[in-house]
Parts: sequence; C-alpha cells; structure tokens
Amino acid sequence: MPKRKTAELRKPEILEHFYKVIIEQGIEGASIIKIAKSMNIHPSLISHYFKTKGAMLIEFADFIKVKYDPPFIRDQFAAITDPQQRYDKFFDIMFSEANIRSVNNLVYYAMYYLSYRNPEIKSRFSDMFKKHRDFIIQELEFFKKAGLIKEELNLTLAANFIVSVFEGLSFQNVFLSNGEVFEDFEKFAVKIIKDFLES
Repeated sequence: MPKRKTAELRKPEILEHFYKVIIEQGIEGASIIKIAKSMNIHPSLISHYFKTKGAMLIEFADFIKVKYDPPFIRDQFAAITDPQQRYDKFFDIMFSEANIRSVNNLVYYAMYYLSYRNPEIKSRFSDMFKKHRDFIIQELEFFKKAGLIKEELNLTLAANFIVSVFEGLSFQNVFLSNGEVFEDFEKFAVKIIKDFLES
C-alpha cells in the first residue's frame, strides 16, 4: 500500500476498515490500533486523519449514509420511464433482502444506539432518513401522476409509513424471524403498502 495518499482516498479506506473491524470486534472494540492492524499500517497514520475515535465516528456516520442509500439504486429507477414497470421495480428493489441489508446489522444498530447519545450522529441519521423519505415522495409523485396510486393520498405521510415499514423489515429479520424465510414477510409488507397506496 502506498505510504502517501490524499485525504480523499485515505479517509474512505480507513472508514471501510473501521466498518469491517466493528463487524468483527463490536463498536466498543474497534480501536484505532485494531483498524491500523487491519490495514497493515501504523496507528499514527490513522490519527493523522482522525484525531480521536469520536471524530472518526462522526465521519463514519456519513459513510453509513452512503451505504444505506447508494446512488446506483436511484439511477436504476430514473432509467425506467414506463410507470407500471417503475412501480413494480420500486417494490422489487426497495424491499429486497439485499437492500434491507445494505448496512451490516451489527454496525447499523451500534450507530443507531450512538445516535441517541451523540447529537452529531443523530443529525446525520436524521438526514439519512429524510433523504430516503424525500426520494420515496419523489417516486410517489411520479406514480400518482400516472394514476397508479390514489389521488387523495398524503405523500409525506405515505413516505413516512414506507420508511417505517422498511426499517421494520430489518428489525423483524434480526429479532422476530425465528429462521423464517425473509421473502415471506417481505411479500406481506409489500401487500400492506400497496393496499395503503392504491385503495
């Protein structure tokens, strides 16, 4: 690995290893020393970019925001101009197991917990959820104009509901599934949302 890299290259690399170490060691055990060991570099190189673990956690929250809502998913929707195809794709992608698990659960819930204690992390998580919600509103507006969902629908309320169901799928998968097939509960959740949107 080259010894010298710009911050734009080095920081994401460090955060990616931070992500991996959290999965292996938990957030309490993910020290700068362990991250450096994972990268095979001296800890001082990490300290050059992140003075403390707390500072790293703030930028890590931004890192999680990108993993939670990757741009390529939006690009997939934007490329579909047929309303019905886009509507079907919305549910296929939005509630897929891969999308629900875009962030490792151990990492996600660790950061979720920290958001209650750290206002800066909470602010970033709030922005993350609002960005997700606003994207859904945009898609619902498209579907509404196409006559696929009911005219009188409150789009903000509907989008908040969809985000809540999306988050609930992860919760169900972690705590309530008892080994049940993910797709079964996913189909149930999608049916509830479609009934809410259409009838």
